[in-house]
Amino acid sequence: MKLSEIMTPEVVTIEPEATLQQAAQMMAALDIGMLPVMVDDDLLGVITDRDIAVRSAARGLDPKRTQVRSVMTEAAICGSEMQEIAQGARQMMTHRIRRLPVLDLHQRLVGIVSLGDVAKALDDKCLAGEALSAISESAVPVPSARK
Repeated sequence: MKLSEIMTPEVVTIEPEATLQQAAQMMAALDIGMLPVMVDDDLLGVITDRDIAVRSAARGLDPKRTQVRSVMTEAAICGSEMQEIAQGARQMMTHRIRRLPVLDLHQRLVGIVSLGDVAKALDDKCLAGEALSAISESAVPVPSARK
């Protein structure tokens, strides 16, 4: 099976000049955790709920005034609509991402695949579990709480 068979084709996007507050409001209204950042047909990057919560808050940025371009991930990891689902899962696992923008042969955004989409579609439940485990694992050791 290909990514094109499991992707969500109706992709809501945001412009880089939008504010973090606008991005967060869109995500909340749509119950999603990532928005592709686009200008015309060009994918510039992605903004995630984590980018807003961690990157902007850590830097003390005002969400009403800070533009999406300030905290977005510019080099978005993307899949191809003709890519096998297992390859997409491995990509998500390697790069520790939960959502994969899907591009067509002309490098235009045509959909989004989530980790949940992959888990439902994969016959290899072991690979789906590995992907979830790898993505969920902390990149930095979490210090133990003092007692």
